Amino acid sequence: MKTIHIFLAGIFILFFSLAACSQNKIHNLKYQDGNAKLEGYFLPPENHAKNAPGIVVIHAWMGITAHEKNTVERLGKLGYNALAADIYGEGVRPKNTKEAGRLASYYETNYQIYQSRIKTAINEIIQQGADPNNIVVIGYCFGGTGAIEAARANMPVKGIVSFHGGLYKDSLRENNPHIIPKMLILHGADDPFQSQKSIENFQREMRYGNADWQMVYFGNAVHAFTDPAAGNDNSKGAAYNKKADDRSWQYMLDFLKEVFGKSL
Repeated sequence: MKTIHIFLAGIFILFFSLAACSQNKIHNLKYQDGNAKLEGYFLPPENHAKNAPGIVVIHAWMGITAHEKNTVERLGKLGYNALAADIYGEGVRPKNTKEAGRLASYYETNYQIYQSRIKTAINEIIQQGADPNNIVVIGYCFGGTGAIEAARANMPVKGIVSFHGGLYKDSLRENNPHIIPKMLILHGADDPFQSQKSIENFQREMRYGNADWQMVYFGNAVHAFTDPAAGNDNSKGAAYNKKADDRSWQYMLDFLKEVFGKSL
C-alpha cells in the first residue's frame, strides 16, 4: 500500500510539473477586435519574470508563419512576453501570394482597421501580463508597415521596429506633427519594392513629425531579407540574407535595451 501511495504521489508531481512547463510554451491565443475573431501566438518569458516588457510581432503578408513563430520563441527565451498578432482574422490564411496581396492591400488602404488590430494586440499582451509601460511593436514586410502605423498613431508603446517594411503612406493622409514612439527602420538597400520617392517621402514625414527615428540600410539585401523561406535569389526582389538578418536582429536588441532602459 505504501508503494502505491508513493507511486501515485509521483504521478501527481509529474502531472503538475508538466502542466507548469506547458504554461510557458508557445500557444494559440484567441482574442477579439470588436466582432472580429483573431488567433495569435503567445509566449510568456522563459524566466517567468513578472511584469516583463512585451513585444507585439506583426506578421508579413502571408499571415502568421513559422518565421513569426520563431521570432516569438526567440524573444520569449530572452525574457520578453511575445505575441504574434493576428491581423487577418481567425482561420484567414492566404493560400498564395495573390490572396496575400489582396489582404495586405485591404488593410494598408483601410489603415484605421489595421491600426485597430494592432492596438487590440497591444491590449491583449498587457492582459497576458506584459508591463503596460514597456511595450514595443515590431513587424516584417506588411507587418513592418503596421509597426510604422503604430508610431504614426502614437500608440502607447516605447518604440517600433520595422524589418523591410513598406514605407508608403497615401499623400491624402495628414502627417502627424508629433510622433512619440522611437522608431527603428531596418531596410534592404536593394529592395525594389520601395521606390526612392517613397523613401524620401517617409523621411520627410519623420522630420515633419519631429520623430526620434533611425533608418539602417543593409547592403546586398533586397526585400524579405530576414525570412529563410524567401530563398536566396536577389534577382527575384525578395530573398534571404543571413548577414542582414543577423545584423538587423542585433540592431533590434540594442534598440530594445535603449527603449526599455535595461537588459533582460
